[in-house]
Amino acid sequence: MPKAIHVYGVIVRPLITEKATMLTSDHKYAFEVDRRANKPQIRTAVETAFNVHVTGVNTMNVRGKKRRMGRRVTQTRSWKKAIVTLAEGDSIQIFEGI
Repeated sequence: MPKAIHVYGVIVRPLITEKATMLTSDHKYAFEVDRRANKPQIRTAVETAFNVHVTGVNTMNVRGKKRRMGRRVTQTRSWKKAIVTLAEGDSIQIFEGI
């Protein structure tokens, strides 16, 4: 059985990219989340941290890419991305200043 994750440990960081910024017009926000977190845990974490109502959560696992530095080939870390849809009228303030 997976170990329980604390509510404030689920969200690692907000994703502030060009694509994620365009999603904010549709009340969708992107976050990097803990790889062990499931959709109900992500929903609870966003609602608790930002005091909003979440209507949907989509997740995806992003595989690490191979990087080459000289003869050495390494791989970036794999991580989990969550796209969170909020109720009409709700917004998250950290994304509004962008």
